[in-house]
Amino acid sequence: MEVWLMRGSLSDELADAVVRDFESRNPGVEVEVTVQDWSGIDRKVTAALASDDAPDVIEVGNTQVAQYVEAGGVRNLTIEVTDLGGDHWIPGLEEPGKIDGYQYGVPFYAANRVIIYRKDLFARAGITSPPTTREEWLEVTARLTRPGLQGIYLPGRNWYVLAGFVWDEGGDLAVERSGQWTGALHTPRALRAMEFYKKLRSYGRGPADSDEGDPEQRGVFAKGGIAQLIDVPGAAELIVEANPDLAGKLGFFPIPGKKKGTPGAVFTGGSVLIIPEKGDEQDAAYSFVKLLTGEKWQRKLARTMSVVPNSTELADALEDDPGAAAMAEGARNGHATPNSPRWGELEADNPIKRYQTEVLRGADARTAARRASEEITEILTGRRGRVE
Repeated sequence: MEVWLMRGSLSDELADAVVRDFESRNPGVEVEVTVQDWSGIDRKVTAALASDDAPDVIEVGNTQVAQYVEAGGVRNLTIEVTDLGGDHWIPGLEEPGKIDGYQYGVPFYAANRVIIYRKDLFARAGITSPPTTREEWLEVTARLTRPGLQGIYLPGRNWYVLAGFVWDEGGDLAVERSGQWTGALHTPRALRAMEFYKKLRSYGRGPADSDEGDPEQRGVFAKGGIAQLIDVPGAAELIVEANPDLAGKLGFFPIPGKKKGTPGAVFTGGSVLIIPEKGDEQDAAYSFVKLLTGEKWQRKLARTMSVVPNSTELADALEDDPGAAAMAEGARNGHATPNSPRWGELEADNPIKRYQTEVLRGADARTAARRASEEITEILTGRRGRVE
């Protein structure tokens, strides 16, 4: 049986242990794991699904499922959801694995953004505990902001963060009606989200025309003079590598939501497992997926790789890892991008980023949002669209 896993998902030791466990439970079945790189994987998976020599199990990005289902050759696992533990899957992995109401992708693991903060600067400002609501977050960030200190570093084009605020308001980036996707940045809910983004960013000096990578925000944070950063927990290790003086000074908390007790909505990145219809070992493939996504290996995966397990009932697996624990708490309100097979085209030429820069530079938000919605509609429908 052949299994494709993505580079970095499992350590070699963990992958070998999973295979040994599976083979001991399934005498006569040998598992060959092939590690794939993310670059160009969409074309490789599409070709594999169409071939007569498809692997039996494939790990794919959670936002890629729609394009593979549209291409054809992915096994429908809807009737097996309960058997696979689907009653407790985290939403940011379950939702993108479901196309037109049918489940094709089985949640594997997730990661999402949290707040990385300077514990020493919080203490110096008299802030004894992290904020738990948006209102508290703004108050805390304002208190932290003073000459020589940015309350938060938030670049203008961090559209993943904006998406979380849109979902918090009950909106979306795009909606599907009668099989057609339409941009939704111009709706009142999405406009409120952009207004919050604008206010939060005003407590720092993140450039309006750049994202997290230009300049690389972890390097900016490492230079000092910044109290908060929105990033995945693993960024903290890289920050400390760049500035060892910050060792022991970094903490984590989930992005706050509108209401106390509910974390803010976050984009959930991660992976799901699919079973190609043309794979030769259908029964063994299903058993392998069930084992790898079951409690035993999900706990080991979470602790070994510091990722969020696929079940809301397994958050305790990360209780000894503060960054991952904050990430798991945020994952309770995780979301994925609109489930359009053309979403990848939008990310390559992203009108959301252009919209953010325009608004932050003073453009009328409603006008800019409507224009961005029209562009989103055009991309997701493959033709020129009008916002109704």
